[in-house]
Amino acid sequence: MASVPLSVRPTALDCEPIGRPRLDTVLTTVVTVLPMLGLGVAAWQMWGGALHWQDIVVLVAMYVPAGLGISIGYHRLFTHRAFKATPLVRAVAGALGSAALEGPLISWVANHRKHHAFTDREGDPHSPHVDHGGGVLGTIHGLGHAHMGWLFSHTQRGAKARYAPDLLEDPVARVVDRTWVVWVALGLACPFGLGVALTGTLRGGLTGLLWGGAVRIVLLHHATYSINSLCHRFGRRRFATGDESRNLAWLAPLSFGEAWHNNHHAFPQSAAHGLRRRELDPSALVIHALERVGLVWDVVRITPARQRRKLPA
Repeated sequence: MASVPLSVRPTALDCEPIGRPRLDTVLTTVVTVLPMLGLGVAAWQMWGGALHWQDIVVLVAMYVPAGLGISIGYHRLFTHRAFKATPLVRAVAGALGSAALEGPLISWVANHRKHHAFTDREGDPHSPHVDHGGGVLGTIHGLGHAHMGWLFSHTQRGAKARYAPDLLEDPVARVVDRTWVVWVALGLACPFGLGVALTGTLRGGLTGLLWGGAVRIVLLHHATYSINSLCHRFGRRRFATGDESRNLAWLAPLSFGEAWHNNHHAFPQSAAHGLRRRELDPSALVIHALERVGLVWDVVRITPARQRRKLPA
């Protein structure tokens, strides 16, 4: 199941009921606010000259696997079926994506598939263009909703039975989804352990947790959120997609190639989002490497002829 056929208007079957909306709001607030407080501590640490090379090593060592887990695992593999992979690769990709703290796998997939079914129109969970008014204030409100505001809304979540029935029947996806908290915990334990290993001190472990945990979570969250907000408002539209998706080159390295968003909406199942030689797409490079060693196969590629058919007339 790579995508869901477009519907004219969303119905009750498209939306996932939230059993405990207040609890959901509280948990979302905690996950959003605590890492940002950690970022403030990190900024104070930098200002005071207490930043060390070990902290940057831990940050990069945690940011890259979690970011690839979201881009390659959650998005290109589980959401769009851009390639096939061994059960072990699928499990590892799902676990790494879970460590990014962006929600359990199946819910994430359902929300993103619903976004593609109703892109930038009624039913899109996080469009900056729907029902936000006009002018500067409408633009700001829309960007805020698409970036983070939609996370606190309980009315447009993608129904898992409608948008991810394949994953509900997938043993690997079910296990990864049900053990989400385990992978989140490991995503916090690893930077602590790495900090201790690099410095030999408990303080090094705590600063490792700060940089590889809190700072990494904030940076990766906002790189992901920017795809929903900035990449539907700013940038270039190479292909005629019928929506407001755009390519934002400067965001591509931080998002592992996800910011070639107009390319992605033109060809959702493509394993590569960067379709030109100069369009940096780290996730596509990793997928290609995995293909070379036989761990993934049936990689979906878009021919130049097919790309030309999507260009504006």
